[in-house]
Amino acid sequence: MKENWWKALGVIIIIYTFIAGLGAPLKHGISGVNPSSAQTGKLLDLDVVGYNSHYTVGDETMRAWLRMDLANSVDTEEFLIQADKIEVKDERNAQLQFRIPAYLPTTDKVKDFTLIVDNEANGPAVIPQAVFVTQDSINPAAAKAFPSATLDGVHNEWRFAFPYRTILYETIRNTYFHVALWFAMLFLFMRGIWFSGRYLFMGYDPVDDAKAMSFTAVGLLMGMLGLITGAIWATYTWGEPWSNDVKQITTAIALLIYLAYFVLRDAFEDEERRGRVSAVFSVFAFVALLALIYVVPRLTASLHPGNGGNPALGSDDLDNTMRMVFYPCIIGWCLIGAWMANIMWRTRALEIKALDDE
Repeated sequence: MKENWWKALGVIIIIYTFIAGLGAPLKHGISGVNPSSAQTGKLLDLDVVGYNSHYTVGDETMRAWLRMDLANSVDTEEFLIQADKIEVKDERNAQLQFRIPAYLPTTDKVKDFTLIVDNEANGPAVIPQAVFVTQDSINPAAAKAFPSATLDGVHNEWRFAFPYRTILYETIRNTYFHVALWFAMLFLFMRGIWFSGRYLFMGYDPVDDAKAMSFTAVGLLMGMLGLITGAIWATYTWGEPWSNDVKQITTAIALLIYLAYFVLRDAFEDEERRGRVSAVFSVFAFVALLALIYVVPRLTASLHPGNGGNPALGSDDLDNTMRMVFYPCIIGWCLIGAWMANIMWRTRALEIKALDDE
């Protein structure tokens, strides 16, 4: 049992991932506002549709603000307009009334405002670029009298809940499967390269070749599962499972290269020659994988987060609550994959021993 502790750990982590990843609720969010535009010097009656919200429970403590972006503003302070009137209609719907000043503290003709809604039952919810305000004339001097409110007393208590992200909604939970499976794939492919190197430089041990093949096979399985979960995710967020996104295409090519690894192995009957060629090809396949998945997509626009030159897994993709599930999840999938590879190469080792005995 002491030798198999890592297998038990992998199972425990995956069970934890399913329970926490699928069971924890999403935080309060805002799925829509109407209208999305306003004029200076007029009243704005803003209809808000909440997500996973409980507006009637916390209607007495409910407050809302419109926050202006600081770009091109005449000052560096935060400009806020607090709602004068709030009418809660039901758990998900409320109407907010804002009095838009005659002039905005900016030189822009049109300015976007972020909507912040907070109450005791839900905590804060934020939707960027919720309302675009147009000012008829620009008057920086008059704009200095902008009646900026204060954003204090927000109910920002910690809850074990995942962040609300527009478009993603509940599918944000797929992060623990789609993304974590890719990390497990990389780990397994690297283990395969390690044993391929041992085979080439440590005397052509058939067990090392069996281990390299097993880890590569399970890594390919994880990659295919990652591609499938990605297609399912894309159906809900992008409208179709395959949209010819650059990362979808390069990932498919990378997995086809690894599939060729197994076609190549079947092309040789001599076991030693098969092991040498397969070991060299696995190094080429891994380098191609890194280039296709992590380099090429960053050089062009992509629907995937973290591409186009921007780093992934930042605060826009994960929060601290998600990290409590996501990082253990990566370890869990790696351990489960290693266990599967362990079974494969031990089975292959028994076959090799049986052939030697004959």
